[in-house]
Amino acid sequence: MSVILDESAALPTAAPAAATPAGQAGVPGLGSPGKTRASILRSPWLWLTALPLLLVVGWALLPGAFTGYDPTLGVPSEKFQGPNATHWFGTDHLGRDVYARVVHGTSQTMLTAGLAVLIGLVAGTGLGLLAATAGRVADAATMRLVDVLLAVPGFLVSLIIVTAFAPGPISLGVGVGIASIASFARVVRSEVLRVRSLDYVEAAFLNGGTYLSVVRKHILPNACGPVLALLAVDLGAAILAISGLGFLGFGSPPPTPEWGLLIAEGRQYLATAWWLTSLPGLVIVAAVVLLAGLGRQLQKLFRI
Repeated sequence: MSVILDESAALPTAAPAAATPAGQAGVPGLGSPGKTRASILRSPWLWLTALPLLLVVGWALLPGAFTGYDPTLGVPSEKFQGPNATHWFGTDHLGRDVYARVVHGTSQTMLTAGLAVLIGLVAGTGLGLLAATAGRVADAATMRLVDVLLAVPGFLVSLIIVTAFAPGPISLGVGVGIASIASFARVVRSEVLRVRSLDYVEAAFLNGGTYLSVVRKHILPNACGPVLALLAVDLGAAILAISGLGFLGFGSPPPTPEWGLLIAEGRQYLATAWWLTSLPGLVIVAAVVLLAGLGRQLQKLFRI
């Protein structure tokens, strides 16, 4: 008796291509980046962090739309009133509405923090780009400078720079901004090195693209995702540092409302008027935490 071996029956047959549609959940490598980004944009966590921050932006841009009280004028007969329906955050020792001072102080704090982040972003991006594209010597020299900045605590760098000049929002923003250069430089350098090694960037150079054109059209647009995520986190860190330095007296002088100054003014009444420090402090903590959460969501979004 002869046995006929069917080779096709002995080998496992592959499933038809139609049986496993592209983008099927649970199959590695078949996910759809567009759908994933859309799901992140619909995530409640993203909007739970973004919507309260829009309120803070509204405070900074249009403070008069959120409160009708003057932040610098008070009614002496209404001093030390606790939080109530009329004065949501209570009143201070001069009868000024604390909520109005928090709202009007947002623009001062945000402008100073924005200046700090702008300095860190521009200078850090320049250093990171120089380190990643200008050769080994430039890379070594630039990163040693970054290591020096990282070796010194950022708050100490800000304090040294602010004390070297006249205290005020400009020197405060410059000091905090210089302290944040190192973090931007490291992130930009790592992202530019990653994008620089991709095939389409090499093809752009081979097709005759100049250094500036390739950097502007191909490298920077594809390396900006993690930088934007860091931008949100660093804005929160700048707000915290500026509020701390304002608490020490290096910010805007009284009676200009500023978040750190509000806590400094209420610290001597902490035992009898807890709302003078606690409620502005909660606003600062909430803004920093929300910006950190927004940075995390942006990191997830651009990681896809």
